[in-house]
Amino acid sequence: MSRQAPPEAPGGLPGPLDIVLPGISALLAGRLSGFLTLGSWLTVLGVAWFRRSRILDLFTQPGWDGILALLSLVVLLAAIWLAENRGRFQSITSLEPEAGRSPVALAGRRFQRHHQAVLGLAMLATLTVVTLLTPILAPFDPDVMNLSTGRLLAPSAAHWMGTDELGRDLLSRVLYGARISLIIGFLAVLIAITLGTAIGAVAGYAGGWIDAILMRIVDLFLSFPRLVLLITVVAVFQPSIPLIVIVLGLTGWMGVSRLVRGQVLSVREREYVQAARALGYGPGRVLGRHILPNVLTPVIVAATLGIGNAILAEAALSYLGLGVQPPTASWGNIIQSGGDRIIDAWWISTFPGLAIVLTVMSFNLVGDGLRDALDPRHVE
Repeated sequence: MSRQAPPEAPGGLPGPLDIVLPGISALLAGRLSGFLTLGSWLTVLGVAWFRRSRILDLFTQPGWDGILALLSLVVLLAAIWLAENRGRFQSITSLEPEAGRSPVALAGRRFQRHHQAVLGLAMLATLTVVTLLTPILAPFDPDVMNLSTGRLLAPSAAHWMGTDELGRDLLSRVLYGARISLIIGFLAVLIAITLGTAIGAVAGYAGGWIDAILMRIVDLFLSFPRLVLLITVVAVFQPSIPLIVIVLGLTGWMGVSRLVRGQVLSVREREYVQAARALGYGPGRVLGRHILPNVLTPVIVAATLGIGNAILAEAALSYLGLGVQPPTASWGNIIQSGGDRIIDAWWISTFPGLAIVLTVMSFNLVGDGLRDALDPRHVE
């Protein structure tokens, strides 16, 4: 007799086994989502089991890194479980499922049909999880040196990515370097997007001499090559992570401001904006509640693409010795440390270089997918 899959509860709810093994019912029913959910659940549990000694060390020697990693582990498990068992809570609270015809739902479906963008999003999600769990996953302390027997070891079972000229484990340094590079990329883009959106919105809405002055300032900043400006500013001051974030943010807002200005010039003449003005609403309310929500689509796409560019800029600065300073690991300074050993110790520069390529490519794929999914001219 053939074994039958455990039945799902009425209304499409997960079966009883999903309480212990989220996704098992969907997997036995032949759905890909079940494979992904169950695989993610077992992978996280496997990491917790095989790295249990490291987890216990984080409990006995707590620090901010360890606390963040432990919280991320718990939140990740809870998120996977809730994603599969949310139907139970909808049934308990008598919540009706959404019709799925909202603009966000429609954009989500269009994004899912963009297979390359979904692949990029999966890669970024994996990188984010690995970055958050780095204190648990990293096999060694990234700054511990082994000058006697551990220098320039090729990739092996003991050191999956080999070691550098100081005997430090390269896998651990790449994992910790991912945290620095991603944090710098996200914060720099946050500054650039905030500043560029504010300046572009004011210029486009106010018009006249205000628009002219702000756009001439934008033209002035655009006239300087960004890398040269970055090198000049960082070389004058002592290089540090906060300085790099601020400099990258303050040199990356000009394109966003031009983009937002063009969108605001188009939106400000539409009927609902004119109606808001006729009702006596002030400029701040008109901009904040009626104009900016309708121009955020290109800003979101620009932010996604900008993170990859910021990571590349930080890597270039670190490679030139003007970015993140050793012993703190970033992808750029790891590549720089192996630049003169590219023949006999190729792994030092290759693995962080591949990490940069995959990360930037993932952000670009997601940005392309968002551009298509959020395009209002796209017909469902």
